[in-house]
Amino acid sequence: MISREAILDYIKQASYRPLSYRELLEVFEIGEEEEEKFKKILGRLEKEGEIVKTRKNKYGLPEMMNLVKGIIRLSQWGYGILVPDDPEWPEIFVYGRNLNGAMHNDKVMVRVHSRGKVGGQRPEGEVIRVINRANKELVGTVKKGKHTLQVIPDDSRQIYPIYVKPSRKMKASNGDKVLVSITAFPDKDRYPEGKIIEVLGRKGEAGLDLQVIIKKHNLRAEFPPEVIKEAKEVAKPVSREEVARRRDLRDLRMVTIDGEDAKDLDDAVSIERTDKGYRLGVHIADVSHYVREGSKLDKEAFLRGTSVYLIDKVLPMLPPELSNDICSLNAGKDRLAISCLMDIDDRGRVISYDICKSVINVNERMTYTDVNKILVEDDKETKEKYAYLVEDFLLMKELADIIRAERMKRGALDFNFPESKVIVDENSRPIEIKRREHGPAEMLIEDFMIKANEVVAEHMYWQELPILYRVHEKPDEEALSKVNMVLGVFGYKIPPHARVEPRTYQKILDEIKGKPEEGLLSMILLRSMKHARYMPDPLGHFGLASKYYCHFTSPIRRYPDLIVHRVLTLLLRGGLRGKKRASLEKKMPVYGEQSTQQEIKAEEAERELVDIKKAQYMQQFLGEEFTGRISSVQPFGFFVELSNTVEGLVHISTIADDYYEFNERSYILVGVHTGRKFAIGDEVRVQLVKVDVDDGKIDFELVED
Repeated sequence: MISREAILDYIKQASYRPLSYRELLEVFEIGEEEEEKFKKILGRLEKEGEIVKTRKNKYGLPEMMNLVKGIIRLSQWGYGILVPDDPEWPEIFVYGRNLNGAMHNDKVMVRVHSRGKVGGQRPEGEVIRVINRANKELVGTVKKGKHTLQVIPDDSRQIYPIYVKPSRKMKASNGDKVLVSITAFPDKDRYPEGKIIEVLGRKGEAGLDLQVIIKKHNLRAEFPPEVIKEAKEVAKPVSREEVARRRDLRDLRMVTIDGEDAKDLDDAVSIERTDKGYRLGVHIADVSHYVREGSKLDKEAFLRGTSVYLIDKVLPMLPPELSNDICSLNAGKDRLAISCLMDIDDRGRVISYDICKSVINVNERMTYTDVNKILVEDDKETKEKYAYLVEDFLLMKELADIIRAERMKRGALDFNFPESKVIVDENSRPIEIKRREHGPAEMLIEDFMIKANEVVAEHMYWQELPILYRVHEKPDEEALSKVNMVLGVFGYKIPPHARVEPRTYQKILDEIKGKPEEGLLSMILLRSMKHARYMPDPLGHFGLASKYYCHFTSPIRRYPDLIVHRVLTLLLRGGLRGKKRASLEKKMPVYGEQSTQQEIKAEEAERELVDIKKAQYMQQFLGEEFTGRISSVQPFGFFVELSNTVEGLVHISTIADDYYEFNERSYILVGVHTGRKFAIGDEVRVQLVKVDVDDGKIDFELVED
């Protein structure tokens, strides 16, 4: 029987030359009874971009024909950047005229026109085929003309207006927020067409922001009834039989440490002092026991990829019956876990470890606030309340400092960006914006989870098992070239691509700490790096300076962690061989790509809602004055950040005392006649003059003395 794998293996041979359909029939000795199936497999491989049919109707591999597959990311300015599937390829620039109807996030095939020039310039290309459309529905604003009805997508990266035929069933007014289904996708000479399938509401309506974010990013808000039903069926108390199959760690003292609002408690930690240093236990909820491969729960979790945290609303990856109950490591309850017990010396090195299926019972559900009261504030009342745990917390802090120092020594990056915390009322209206504080409690949990992830990743690597690694590749040549242009202004430089290491970046971060340019240069360094992703290959984690890294510690809220648990369980039960191993190896690239895309989608949705809430909050202060610091200078003006992390633009056109020019050498705006300068870190007085809630944008104007 002919198979997809057999066809691909043959075409991938080094000696293969492009063959026609008839020639392939002869090669595989396909008779009439199998021809229809063969034709379908060939068509599917072509549609998925695995093979390409040339203009002479011959089949070959894309990579042998200067063609590259990947996800196209569009800019609001009309061009695209292809992020190739093959990590060996750099990103490819695509001019707007060469998009040929591709939309933001589509999976496409690009023909490379140029390979890039000296200095790391991106290669250029042209979209020749859209393999998979990422956007079947879009959220936008209705714009009525005299004879036309358009929907302008809210996402500025969706660069095409969608033409809509008026409908008696679905009436929409000018300015309404709507959900539009695309009925005809764009091509080189045509805009997309669609139909309005839902009127979400009028601009500015209460609660519309969350609804728009969910629809705009195609997030799964509700669980199908059959998934809920299955969750209730599997969410059974821990049985004696299951306890007997596991290591019983219920007598080991352990705690969870999370935020006050957290309900899905993935991880618990335990600590003991030993003759050689410390024994750290990281105990992770065994979600794989409840969510079996191929189940309805598993398929839904795969589609979601991750939990999405939208300020006061969570869209969980798993139904609450699992995420908040039987899988959550609630204090005083027997729970199934996978435990990673590590013996660590006083230099932060893991000298031995043991990974096992376990049953645990958490002693206390601790919060970051209370642990910080013990570690930082020496709060008498809190220390008395948790007296039997105080020594554990002090020991955890001691070990965490050692682990962090070891990680920093090898070159791990430590970006210090201010994070925002949005406080909302019962109606989701923002009532306060403040900086999110990170104390020792938050840091020690981060340190312990990173260490467990590294240990599990290296363990799985040497067992030669198919898993998803968390990969963060080093910046490419073009990115380094661009970042050096800015760094050079301030007297810093990154060495050539071949010699760049994490500690190179960290050295600059250390040198700029506390300086006016710290915010700008930190952001530029961060943006020069690639986005971390999930892959079956251990390509290392640049940001953590880790050779082997995976996500193991959050299976309630991340699908890759669940996959790692699933493979680890097979290993602990005796190994992974034969068809099962081959099946998992085949699935890992699919798992990785889906998980990466869903993570990016969740990050964008979370960030966008925070910006909208900031704008909503600042509306009440229109006309008022604030003192802030310049956080970034651009040719069109500068951004001012207030103490609560709210940021707004002072456009160059509003500075009335002179004409201002952007000095690229020193990254400042300079008055042509007065010589007045605006530089990063300068303190300025500004007035709030405009708030665009829909786009989450804020405009300031300078207040002159």
